[in-house]
Order: sequence, then C-alpha cells, then structure tokens
Amino acid sequence: MTPLVDLTGKRGLVIGIANEHSIAAGCAKRFAQCGARLAATYLNDKARPWVEPVAEQLGIEWTAACDVREPGQLEALFKEVDERWGGLDFLLHSIAFAPREDLHGRVVDCSAEGFALAMDVSCHSFLRMAHLAEPLMTQGGCLLSVTFYGSERVVENYNLMGPVKAALESSTRYIAAELGPKGIRAHAISPGPIATRAASGIQRFDELLERAAAAAPERQLVDIDDVGALAAFLASDAARHITGTVIPVDSGQHLLA
Repeated sequence: MTPLVDLTGKRGLVIGIANEHSIAAGCAKRFAQCGARLAATYLNDKARPWVEPVAEQLGIEWTAACDVREPGQLEALFKEVDERWGGLDFLLHSIAFAPREDLHGRVVDCSAEGFALAMDVSCHSFLRMAHLAEPLMTQGGCLLSVTFYGSERVVENYNLMGPVKAALESSTRYIAAELGPKGIRAHAISPGPIATRAASGIQRFDELLERAAAAAPERQLVDIDDVGALAAFLASDAARHITGTVIPVDSGQHLLA
C-alpha cells in the first residue's frame, strides 16, 4: 500500500537551511524520508560549510547560493532548477531577517529602511519565489512559508517581525487564490517557538521558550521534526485540495488568549 505521505519522484526546493537545527533542515529530512528529490540553498560562502554537510547527510541532490538581497541570485536559482529538473513540485520558504537595531526596538521606532529590508527578505521574497515557481509547476505544486503566532498576537520581544509575519500570511492567502486555478497550493506553517539560530536574534528568547512549554495545552515544545511532518503532508497529494491556510504546529499554544 502506498503511504499516505508519499513524495516519491517529486522535486522540492528548500530555502533556509542554516545548519542541522534549522526548521528548513527538519523539513528537508521529512521530505527526503518521503521520497522527494531535493535541492537546497545556502546564503553565501560563509554559510556553505554549515549547509553542505546537512545536504550530504539527507541526500540532497544539489545546492546553490541564494541571497534574496542580491540582484539576480533568485532568478539564477530558478533557472538552474529548470535546467536541472525541467520543473518543480514544491518549495519551502524558511527565511527571515530584520536589522538587529530595528528588531530589538519598539515597532513604532523602527526605521523605514529596517522595515523595508525585513519585509523584502521575510515576505516579498516569497512572492518573488511564487512568481518564479509558477511556470515550473505545470502539473500543479505546493508553496510553503514559515510564520509565527506573533503575527496575530503581541509577543514580547518579537517586535518588528510581528507585522512582517502578518504580511507573509496575507501574501500566502493571495498566492493560494491567484495560483489555485493552476493547481498550485500555498500554506503558511506556524510552529511554536523552537531554538534555532534565527530565533536567537530575538531578545530573551529562552524566556519565551519556557513560557510556551509551561502554558501550551500539551505542556511541551515542538521541534523541527514536527514541523517537517506537517510540511511533508502539505506537499503531498494527500493534501491536494487543501490550500490557503495558516496551520499551527505548536502543542496547542494558538488556543490561548
């Protein structure tokens, strides 16, 4: 019997692996376990030594540099996808950035430049990826982003990333509506707090982890494997008629006021 979550032969692009503890790495692991063919990106030459061992361990077919702030790099990445594979079945966008001085300050004090940069890297890059993926997903596909419940509620010290993630979630819904007629689905996965390198930039993040573990109905934190399990299901044909959602995987934390 074919397993429910079967990605055999599907081609997936994973954007956002920083090291083995990244949410994107957990997702890539699950994708690979379910039979997907994968490509992954690294930010730059400095990040490459941290990403390539993960790629090798997971059997990722190829890697490429991709800094969405650099003109032409994203377009070159999708051109390589087309040249190597001739198409794409799913994509994971798991990148976010805000300048430290803007992230650590009040939202009302953030600079126009910092706000624009955070929106460009964390949100608009997903729209650009959807635009570039559309002609490659001739048989339909799935576009996944990663968000956080600080988009809906004020989370202490999450600051600028709250409005940015809210924009990402709204963008995901519009992508789902606009690309739905072509069989292209879109989702935002909303994990509870996870100790990743990216999260370490948030002030007093350890306290946030402790509060989440104590307050969540299941009284425990989720991990990158939990996020990966959900991502693999959403990318599979088992979820072919589910689209436009923001799906929490947070031990029930989203239930709390």
